Amino acid sequence: MSLLFSKTTLGPLPLQNRLVMCPLTRSRAAGNIPNDLMVEYYAQRASAGLIITEGTSPSPNGLGYPRIPGIFSDAQVAGWKKVTDAIHAGGAKMFIQLMHAGRIGHPLNLPAGAKVLGPSAVAAAGQMFTDAEGLKPHPTPGAMTEADIKTAIAEYAKAAQNAVAAGFDGIELHGANGYLLEQFIRPNSNRRADAYGGSIENRARFVLEVADAAIAAIGQDRVGIRLSPFGVFNDMPLYPEMEADYTYLAQKLNAAGLAYIHLVDHSAAGAPAVPASVKVMFRNTFKRTLILSGGYDAARAESDLAAGKGDLIAIGKPFLANPDMVTRWKTNAKANAPDMSTFYTPGPKGYIDYPALTG
Repeated sequence: MSLLFSKTTLGPLPLQNRLVMCPLTRSRAAGNIPNDLMVEYYAQRASAGLIITEGTSPSPNGLGYPRIPGIFSDAQVAGWKKVTDAIHAGGAKMFIQLMHAGRIGHPLNLPAGAKVLGPSAVAAAGQMFTDAEGLKPHPTPGAMTEADIKTAIAEYAKAAQNAVAAGFDGIELHGANGYLLEQFIRPNSNRRADAYGGSIENRARFVLEVADAAIAAIGQDRVGIRLSPFGVFNDMPLYPEMEADYTYLAQKLNAAGLAYIHLVDHSAAGAPAVPASVKVMFRNTFKRTLILSGGYDAARAESDLAAGKGDLIAIGKPFLANPDMVTRWKTNAKANAPDMSTFYTPGPKGYIDYPALTG
């Protein structure tokens, strides 16, 4: 019997299979509020065991990209409640990914009064798309004060409570891909000289305090985290101590008792591979659920589950283009190819119009 399509649990939460839909930014939330188009998109994919939403900001300051949703206002909570109701009706469970973009943003994408902030006043290489003026260089962020840090931690905790009010089964902290949590972890973006900078014990402090605050708000069974060791996206270069730093992080996250670690390997998209030793370290160090993602097909997913390398397998672009990905993998049916030109464009095209199998 296939492990991939068998029922399992995530902590106390029953899952209909071991396939997870990755968080995928789609930029359809006009005004940063989830809408009926998003309800349809997610409902089409409710055959997954677990769906993790697109990156969703816990704060006005974290809305780095155009048209990404938040979870800090009543209107956003109400919008997401329609999504979770539809997903649960389809059989899947759903975690919201809390993504504060930090320095990866632009003032043109932020609401009035919000600011681009980061651990230090170090601009990321590259550009950010804005609806108002097209591509713009990443600005130099404001270096977060200790008061800003306390505010951000409280925003994550409140966002976690809002997520539960919106019907989510839990939250995923986005500690990957060069966003705020990872900006604190990595020494290139964190040049602080206080208790949040310098040694890995200090650079990891913000991440661990956010995790503790979220757990205090909604319970450890409802809190996971996504990490991308050896990821280089958003100007996060490799550095010699990376394996040791992420070993420390794995130990501390295990002690905190989070529901899961979602480990990302972006090598299928051209990034450096996560060394096998690092994946084994996470498997051996973290005692709860380990989600693996990165370029999986059905055969490799089944193989890695059978070998005990992870507990759940997450896939991204294939789910984006195939609302019935679970059925396609079960039946070895041909998959739709994703259309990259519509990944982040507003409207239904390339979003809810990918065909499902017939018959």
